[in-house]
Parts: sequence; C-alpha cells; structure tokens
Amino acid sequence: MVNIKVLGSGCANCKRLEATARQAVETLTIEAEIEKVTDYAEIMKWPILSTPGLVINDKLVSAGRIPSEKEIIEWLSA
Repeated sequence: MVNIKVLGSGCANCKRLEATARQAVETLTIEAEIEKVTDYAEIMKWPILSTPGLVINDKLVSAGRIPSEKEIIEWLSA
C-alpha cells in the first residue's frame, strides 16, 4: 500500500492537491492511504518553504505548487 501525505493548512490549494492525488490513485487503481497533515509542527519536519506539500512513501516529491495528475502518476509508478 502506498502512503501519501498532503502537507498544508487546509487551504484551497491543499484541497486541490488532495483531489488530484486521489484521482491519480483511482487512475492507477492502486491501494493508497491519503493523509492530510495540517499540524504546523508536523509540516515543519519536512524541508518545505511553502505549502501545499506532497509526500509519497516518506519522500517529499513536491512543495509550493500543485503538480499535475500525470506527474503524481509518474511518482506513484516509480
């Protein structure tokens, strides 16, 4: 199972990133746990300067932008 974390305060961009990640998971038809991390102290454990951030299997893959579904699919497939 793939573990995905969306790092952010719950703003509109964070919600868009979560929706895009969910769509990528559905497209690949894989099992994934998607977790929203809104706790500021927890977010600061990752080396990001701005949100939203995307972590796949404990590896930060994106920060400060909303990657495309295609990008997320590539990261999930790697």
